[in-house]
Amino acid sequence: MKRKSKLTIAIATAMLAVLDGTAVYAQDKYSLKSPSGIAFSDFRGYEDWAVVSSARTDEVLKVIVANPAMIKAYKAGVPGNGQPFPEGSKIAKLQWSFKKSTEATFVVDVPDAPTQAFVIEKDSKRFPATGGWGYALFNHDVATGKMTADEAKADCGHACHVAVKSKDYIFHPYQKR
Repeated sequence: MKRKSKLTIAIATAMLAVLDGTAVYAQDKYSLKSPSGIAFSDFRGYEDWAVVSSARTDEVLKVIVANPAMIKAYKAGVPGNGQPFPEGSKIAKLQWSFKKSTEATFVVDVPDAPTQAFVIEKDSKRFPATGGWGYALFNHDVATGKMTADEAKADCGHACHVAVKSKDYIFHPYQKR
């Protein structure tokens, strides 16, 4: 009986070690924090946010999504009505490399591998020097499947967004449905 107990304990220990190793390997993207102080966890649930717009460059496809507070503001006419977005507004620009669809009967580009998540949040107390907006960039490594906070304070950040100061620093308008 002692031998069975030792064998059971050894098997259980080995299984726990494997499970623990898997848990360590599986990345929790919500534990990431950017040099600008923005935590990816601030954007928890972004996968279900409403689409604001989409865009395409020569390199990536982009889908821009916003949290309910920002969508409500867009629908109320912000920023075109001269009002700023409310505190707590959050927007995420999700980017993918793209490829030609092999299934469609017409020529269409479809997302391939995720590349980046560029996130912006309105918090005038935390980010007074940048019009109340905080910026962060998180890169996706296709080979490992992991995300990392970009070393830079942000992709283009506030300096880039000054061009749209009159639109409360937001490039993408809410697209008509």
